[in-house]
Amino acid sequence: MWTTKGLARGLLTTPYPRSRPADPGAMPPLPRVTPVTEAGTAVTEVCPTGALTLDGGGVAVDLGRCIACQRCRLDAATMAWTSKQHVVRQVSASGLPGKAFRHSLHVRVVDAGDGGETLRELRQLTSPYYAIHRLGIFFTPTPRDADVLLVVGPVTQGMRQALLDTYQAMPQPKWVMAVGSGAISGVPFGPSFTSAAGAGDVLPLDVVVPGNPPPPLAILDGLLTLLGRLPAREPLP
Repeated sequence: MWTTKGLARGLLTTPYPRSRPADPGAMPPLPRVTPVTEAGTAVTEVCPTGALTLDGGGVAVDLGRCIACQRCRLDAATMAWTSKQHVVRQVSASGLPGKAFRHSLHVRVVDAGDGGETLRELRQLTSPYYAIHRLGIFFTPTPRDADVLLVVGPVTQGMRQALLDTYQAMPQPKWVMAVGSGAISGVPFGPSFTSAAGAGDVLPLDVVVPGNPPPPLAILDGLLTLLGRLPAREPLP
C-alpha cells in the first residue's frame, strides 16, 4: 500500500534551484529600506536590536541585526516588509570556492551558542524534500575534511576557543559562512561579557545569511552562493 501511494505521489524533492518556490516562508520575511515619509522617525525607536537607523530620506535596515520581531511593522505599522529579496551577502573581497568545488563541497557546522532555532532549520537540508546531497553538498563531522565552516550562534565565551580550533584544523583553502542574526552580529545576546558580537569577531567571514532563523532555502542560497551557482551580492549595509 505504501509503495503504491509513494509511486502515485511521485517525487517530492524540491526542484530548487532550477525553479524558485513561491510558497510563504520559503525565504525569511525581512524589512526593507522605507522612505521616512512612510515610516516616520519613530519607527527606529521600536527596534530592540538597533537594526533600523535614519539615513538621509529613509530608514536604513541592517539585516545582520534584524531578528524579525516585526515590531517595526506591527507596533509602528509603517515599515515595508518583503519575503522576495535575496538575503545572502558576500562579505569578503577574496574569491569564493566557485567551479572547483561545484560538485563536492564539505561543510562543518559549529554551534557557537545557537538558541536551537537555526540548527532546526539547518537539519532540514538533509531531509528528502531538500536533499542537498543531490547538489554535491555534504556535512562532515571532522574539520580536516571540511571546505566550509558554517557557524550558528553569537559565539559564547565557552565556544570561542573551540571555534578557533575547528577553523585552524581545516585545510586550505577554506571559507566561513555565518548563518542567522546571532552569528552575524551577536544579537540579541552580544556583545557582552558572555558573548562575542558574532562569528566575525573571531574569524574572517566570507558569506552571511540573515534571518532569525533563516529558513532552509535561505541557507541553501548561501551554500550555492559559495559554489558560484548564485550571484554574490553586495555586503550587508
